[in-house]
Amino acid sequence: MSTEDAVNAGRPVSGPFEKTKGWLDWFHKPSKPLFSLPPGAVDAHCHVFGPGAEFPYAPERKYTPCDASKAQLFSLRDRLGFTRNVIVQATCHGADNSAMVDALISSDGRARGVATVRRDVTDAELKRLHEAGVRGVRFNFVKRLVDFTPQDELKEIAERIVEHDWHIVVYFEAADLPELEGFLAELPTTIVVDHMGRPDVTKPVEGPEFARFLKFMDDYENVWCKVTGAERLSVSGPPALNGEHYPYRDVVPFARKVVEEFPGRVLWGTDWPHPNLKGHMPDDGLMVDIIPHIAPAADLQDLMLIDNPMRLYWPEDRRR
Repeated sequence: MSTEDAVNAGRPVSGPFEKTKGWLDWFHKPSKPLFSLPPGAVDAHCHVFGPGAEFPYAPERKYTPCDASKAQLFSLRDRLGFTRNVIVQATCHGADNSAMVDALISSDGRARGVATVRRDVTDAELKRLHEAGVRGVRFNFVKRLVDFTPQDELKEIAERIVEHDWHIVVYFEAADLPELEGFLAELPTTIVVDHMGRPDVTKPVEGPEFARFLKFMDDYENVWCKVTGAERLSVSGPPALNGEHYPYRDVVPFARKVVEEFPGRVLWGTDWPHPNLKGHMPDDGLMVDIIPHIAPAADLQDLMLIDNPMRLYWPEDRRR
């Protein structure tokens, strides 16, 4: 079976569990992007769900998704033109990283991971995760997705991962940055912010709220940003709704601002399989077509898609 056939045949599946009511399954026939990704491009933010029959979802989860397997992710990677993936642990799996680690091991070195760990994680487990390809941990501060974790526990985890040269991925909403900024500033690692800190794109890109986020990045050179999540942040919506050639144009000025001001500290990813969307499910081929609008110049595209993720996730390959 060809890669294209595998993608088109690989529809979302529900296993021995009941999906959250109203859950939107991922788009199973993505278009071929008009934008040609540069060789070596990395999808630096994506997930795997299950399959639930093999990797059960966590009892404490806030949602139950459809299955989104490693084979389906890798088929999408090939169809869109990416070379590598960074797989971020999904909250529906809690701190059981088995599905993500299984995908890393199966990737033949073409995937790295971001794990979720708790205070009681052993040194042996951290070593095992590193050997499998994990290069970071995620701290999620979005209250509707996870229960509160005390900051002293998170600091303890941060201190333990330094020896592995891991980084910390943080997910929060824009209104929470003032409360979190002091804590984040004390973390001893590189920090990567998911989805630009979820700005309100109905407000001006030059407004005070987004300016605070940009100042946060400017003040702390260890802070990076994923210019991702356009399908989550947009009000204008996909092309069928906004009449434009490329989707989510209201998010583009925010992403471009970050890319142009901090070109050496930005990443991009699909966010496949797009968990917890309520209004529509994006076509990942069209998602790729956003890239030249947020990073118009080829050198910016190379930094965002190749140089930066390779520096963070495959530094050993950059030395060869």
